[in-house]
Amino acid sequence: MMRVACRPGWLFLGVLTIGSNACTMSQSPRDALPEPLQKVTVFTKGEAGYHCFRIPALVMTPGGTTLAFAEGRRDSCRDDADIDLVLKRSTDQGLTWGPLQVLFDDGDLSVNQPVPVVNRQTGEVVFVFCKNNQRVFVSKSSDEGATWSRPREITQQVADPSWSYLGAGPGHGIQLSSGRLLVSSWGDLSPGPRTWRPAGWGKVQFSYAMYSDDHGRTWRRSQPLDIDLSDESMSVETVDGRIYMNMRSRQNKLLRAYAWSEDGGETWSEVNFDPGMPEPSVQGSLVRFTTADKHGKNRVLLAHPSSQAERARLTVRMSYDECRTWPVAKLLHQEYSGYSDMAIAPDMTVLCLYESEWHARMLLARFTLDWLTDGADSL
Repeated sequence: MMRVACRPGWLFLGVLTIGSNACTMSQSPRDALPEPLQKVTVFTKGEAGYHCFRIPALVMTPGGTTLAFAEGRRDSCRDDADIDLVLKRSTDQGLTWGPLQVLFDDGDLSVNQPVPVVNRQTGEVVFVFCKNNQRVFVSKSSDEGATWSRPREITQQVADPSWSYLGAGPGHGIQLSSGRLLVSSWGDLSPGPRTWRPAGWGKVQFSYAMYSDDHGRTWRRSQPLDIDLSDESMSVETVDGRIYMNMRSRQNKLLRAYAWSEDGGETWSEVNFDPGMPEPSVQGSLVRFTTADKHGKNRVLLAHPSSQAERARLTVRMSYDECRTWPVAKLLHQEYSGYSDMAIAPDMTVLCLYESEWHARMLLARFTLDWLTDGADSL
């Protein structure tokens, strides 16, 4: 492992702090009170020389550190740009953020698709990512994201050689009650030579899952879901042990897609589309909020742009019946809003990291259950 540098510079396959000579992160006032809704800028266009930041991923570590991952796109915001994976850390539940760290940089290649998974059994954060949407790697951190192990390639374990492209996530993965680590993913069966093209250029994509039963040492892959109906996806385990996967739709369906697994993510039901969830065909995020045994009710949250005409109207939905229905819907961001990811802070504030302003800024929204339900529900 390599430690965070206390001076500017470049570091390949390690951790780099850019634009700061300090190794400590700023702290918010101890007497700051939570507000129903707050929005904080985490990544800004032009920061550290990056043209833009895209593809958020967010987790809360066992020690209470918030980790915000993104793709730092060096020269343009295109999917085929020179892309590095970057990270910022917060020790006050997202109110303030430390300096930008470059996690993985492989020259002018695209190092992309960030998917952190918190392992509650070991306390580690397992990090799955891709190169050029054709190779898959895994790294780990055992110190709240301060340092990371050298990546190991797992492509042969999680991808069929016949696939043209694939992508982990994007967004956080989950740990099942069995201890299994599960990363919702997508693949592409487009014909032609296996030469890299940007994600999304494939014509025959599908969702699937990568999973590990030994804390991320070895991995396997599930069956592909129905071909050419969905791709980018996230999952949540329900209290009865099933897995609900919510997905970006394809073929101009413009409705969120979903499927169920009864066996820990190894096989999946047919893909269906939710008529109550309009979307412009874009990634969305999903997270377990509460369970009835700890907080009185089962609650699951889903966030996605809900305009069918453009990536806008980022909406947060909530289910009380384990993803069967979604009676609560609250608009979080009216204007342009793209990919997102959510995490739950120790004080039960919901954190949502999302793209805004045509990738000029990546914002973190902090909101309470009271705000989400207009006072109808609280903890």
